[in-house]
Parts: sequence; C-alpha cells; structure tokens
Amino acid sequence: MDLSLNIEDYKLNIRAAAVIIHNNKILVHRNINENHCTLPGGRIAIGESSEQTVKREIKEEMGKETKIIEYIGTIENFFEMNQKKYHEILFIHKLEFTNEEDQKIDYTMKNIEGKEYLKYEWLELDKIDNYNIVPQCLKNILKSPNFPIHIINED
Repeated sequence: MDLSLNIEDYKLNIRAAAVIIHNNKILVHRNINENHCTLPGGRIAIGESSEQTVKREIKEEMGKETKIIEYIGTIENFFEMNQKKYHEILFIHKLEFTNEEDQKIDYTMKNIEGKEYLKYEWLELDKIDNYNIVPQCLKNILKSPNFPIHIINED
C-alpha cells in the first residue's frame, strides 16, 4: 500500500525520486500529456525505505537495476494540481545504473509497464533553467555542490 492519504482537503504523498546523471545529462520522467517533467520515482510503500522505493520504481518502470550513490535531500512540497491541494514529502537519491551498457544509454526510454504516455528522457544539465521541471526548486538542488539539502517548497 502506497503512502498516500486524503486528509481534509489535502492529499499527502510520501515519495522517492532518482537523480541519474551521465554525459552531463539528467534523466527525467515525462507524461506526454503534460507540459512539465520531473525526476523518475514514485510513492513509498508502507514498510519500504525511500532507497528501496526508488530502486524498485526504476526497475518496474524502465527494467533497469540501479545502485544508490548518495542521498541528495528532501523537499517538503506544497502545491495544487487539478484543483487538489497536495502536501508531499519527497526524498531524493542519486543513483546509477549497475549494468555498464545501461550506463551508456542516451536515448529516450519507454515505460515497460504498458503506460505508453510515460517516457524517460535526458536533459542537458547546463541548460536546466530552460526546462519546465517540477518542483521548480529541483533546479537549485541540481546546481548545488553540497548535499544533503532540505527545502520547504510552496508552489
């Protein structure tokens, strides 16, 4: 069971996301029906750590094995989407693919769970400010030389 609860007029989500970088590009998750992208990951399941979650999500969505490199930080994220208020706790970990061939991937990947509206693409880190990444504070996290970072974000 995912850690996602409706409380009063809010939805509480506890999530984990991956920062995967190579060739000065970062992997992002995009719904082709939306105009923004975000880090790949998903909701934490009850009894599961954020590290376990992010590795599981990458395996389920892309079929790739990963390893945790470091803890990046946490975002307490408050936002509205589709006329619903969200309170999200997002744990961010830096990962890398364990397979050497997967570490060379620079093409857009499809979701292997059959969700054809999802794709995973690489964005140039040097141009990160030009992309619509949510939450927007991720851009500052990705530019930071020091981790971990804790941000309270209100969009």
